Amino acid sequence: MAFNNLTLHTNNGFGIVTVNRPKSLNALNIETLRELKEAMEELEKKVKVIALTGAGEKAFVAGADIAALRQMNREEASEFIRLGHEVMNTVENCKRPVIAAVNGFCLGGGLELALSCDFIYASDKANLGLPEVGLGLFPSWGGTQRLTRLLGKNKAKEVILTGGMLSAEEACRWGIVNRVCSSKKLLEETRATALLIAKKGPMALSMAKGLINNACHTTLREGLLEEQKIFSQCFQTEDLKEGLMAFVEKRLPKFVGR
Repeated sequence: MAFNNLTLHTNNGFGIVTVNRPKSLNALNIETLRELKEAMEELEKKVKVIALTGAGEKAFVAGADIAALRQMNREEASEFIRLGHEVMNTVENCKRPVIAAVNGFCLGGGLELALSCDFIYASDKANLGLPEVGLGLFPSWGGTQRLTRLLGKNKAKEVILTGGMLSAEEACRWGIVNRVCSSKKLLEETRATALLIAKKGPMALSMAKGLINNACHTTLREGLLEEQKIFSQCFQTEDLKEGLMAFVEKRLPKFVGR
């Protein structure tokens, strides 16, 4: 399917979604948000691993489209925020692992989009932050919630209340970014990790991702009980039978995702 503000590429079970508005530093407007949701839903059915990145070298996503925000009334702004939440939730709850490949400015809604992914690889030239308070706003596409769950409330407050930017190296030390890569090798390293993940059992990946996400919202006891329940469900899958047989036969498994 053709998109106005995105490009999609798939190969060997790996899909890349590129936000393609470089003149606007890949800022997110309503059309782009709708396309992102549609693209994620489409790729979830076709590939095993997804990466999100931005066109050009300057920005991953520099935030929400400020020009569009200036034209909104309260009702329109409410719908814009609702749509943003819908997109971030679609990314977070995607059954496939999703990697953010942050290649430049990753600010505001851009960082919130990256935080919705399963983990973040960043270019050594990237800068990340949530500067909304400097505009009289606050991060409202999940930033106050996901960043707090990731860093704890004190560190999240420092990032959000100062509105400052972190370099990729600083963001890595803080635990926001998983790996810092050379700008020339960002997509190469992202792809290498994606292809490594794509070799694993799709059902197991989906189950593990769901359990990890839910761990943020449950007690340890509840999480452990759910883990036991989901583990037993593995034994109803063709993937488990194939994985065990491949191990015994000393060959690579051929998973079918069932």
